[in-house]
Formats: sequence, structure tokens, C-alpha cells
Amino acid sequence: MPLDPQLVDLFSKFTGLGYRSWSALTPTEARAQMAALAPKRPPTPVGKVDNTSIAGVAGPIAVRLYRPQRAGQERLPVLVYLHGGGHVLGNLDSHDETSRNLANGAGALVVAVDYRLAPEHKFPAAAEDSFAAVKWAAAEAGRYGGDGSRLAVAGDSAGGNLAAVAALMAREAGGPKLAMQVLVYPVADYACDNTPSYETFASGLGILDSASMRWFRNHYLRTPEDVLDWRASPLRAGDLSGLPPALVLLAECDPLHDEGLAYAERLRQSGNSVELVEFPGMAHGFFGWRPVVPASETAQALACTRLKAAWS
Repeated sequence: MPLDPQLVDLFSKFTGLGYRSWSALTPTEARAQMAALAPKRPPTPVGKVDNTSIAGVAGPIAVRLYRPQRAGQERLPVLVYLHGGGHVLGNLDSHDETSRNLANGAGALVVAVDYRLAPEHKFPAAAEDSFAAVKWAAAEAGRYGGDGSRLAVAGDSAGGNLAAVAALMAREAGGPKLAMQVLVYPVADYACDNTPSYETFASGLGILDSASMRWFRNHYLRTPEDVLDWRASPLRAGDLSGLPPALVLLAECDPLHDEGLAYAERLRQSGNSVELVEFPGMAHGFFGWRPVVPASETAQALACTRLKAAWS
């Protein structure tokens, strides 16, 4: 299926703003480009936003907590949200709107995590910070009106990678218990760069091309051997059993489509509950383009519906 016309229009606007492939930029330039492409609109209202920091293995980690509108006095379920950006880009501000929408839609306390970025902080820094945030949410979210016993993790792209890895780390550590993992076009295998979707969508048809994925990988990983470590490539884990139910959302026109599909299939084959939803004509990044792209609203609403069911 061809790229959705709304995305064609959106990407033409990005081109007009001077968009260049991430692989042609330095990390500093790429971060500036990401900020320049961000929509300029008033933030969606939520009940309350708190900025704080939590303890990580290498020092404090900034987190931002969102309470939904019209939240009562009852304890809220907790969603740890991990932003995308290839482990090199992104921060609390880049995914602020997504966090707000998920807080309101799921009726949850959302904990957005400003994990350490590469190349300043190589693998496994981001994975360590993500799991630290999950453990913190389970133990300390009550201070902010959350119920740490009703906990889920979600993320898009590199954040989907980190959400999957955090679920694996929680299983290996014997907790915290997660009600669900929501994986939005996750980076499932950094060694998986020759799939049909990598070849078909090598030019990206938008904001992610195959060359940029290799650029992200080279900045994030310490050595070529790291691609085989399940903390970098969860698809490489020898055992995927005993994991929380997964909602996997994929874009059809995305280099990462096939590895996300493979991860969903392996999760299912390993005995886990898996719901796989593919969005025709969508490209990498669409989940965060609400309200410009209607499929973004559909995907976010689906995630919220499934999260509420998992917490009920």
C-alpha cells in the first residue's frame, strides 16, 4: 500500500523546513533538527505535571509525571513511558504531547523518563535507566497518587526497544510485575538490517531511512558484538517466555516493520498474550503525530483501551 496522502503532505512540510536524513548529521545537529520539526501548539491540558528526579545506577534520572484530567482521589494505575529517538535523540519535551494524551486517555499516572542518550552514554545506559524507572514507579509512584501494583510500560521506536528490554529485565529480576507492555514500532533487533522492510523502505518515505538506523546503532552500541545482547536486541533473547501481555503497533511503510513483526511472533510462540495491529500506509513516527494524522489518534486510543483493560 502506498504512503498515506496525509503523511505525504506532512513530509513535504518537513522537507520545506530543511529536513535532512539523520545519518547526514552530527548528534548535536540531529537533536536541533528534531526540535525544529516539533509542532508548535499549546499542550493538551492534564490534571497535573510534576518534574522530579530518581536514582539511577549512574546518577539522577529526570522524570516527568502526568496526572490525567478529572482524576479523583483514588490511586491511579501507572504507565512508564519511554520516548523514541534511536537512543540518540529525544527527551521529555519531544514526547510531552504523547505523554499527556496517554495520561488522559488511559486515566493513568504517566512517568516519562529522560534516560541517558548516546553517544555520550553508550549501551547499556538507556536500558539501565529504563529499568531503574520501572522499579522506582513500582515502589514510589504512590507518593504522586499512583498505584505501583498496577504498572505497565510503553514506548515508541527506541523507546519500544527499551520497553521490551525493561519487561525482560523485570522478569529476570523477579519483578516488578507488569500488567502490559505496549511496543510501538520497536527496534527489536539491531542486527536485523537486511529484512525486506529495510530494503523496501531504505529511503525512509519519511523520517526514518535504513542508513539512519545504522547511524543510530553505531552511536548507541559499544562494539559490533553488542547487537547480539538481548538488552540491545530483545529479539535475540534466548527465552521470551513469562512476559507481560503485549500490544505491538506497527507502521506498514517502516524499515522496522519486519523486526517488530518477528518480535510479536516470537512473543506469541513463547506463550505470551500478544495483540498485533498494523497500520496500512503509515510510516515510522506516526504514533506521535496526533491530531495531524488520524491514525495516531486511533493508535493512541487503542493503547489506552488495552491498558485500562489490563489494569481492571
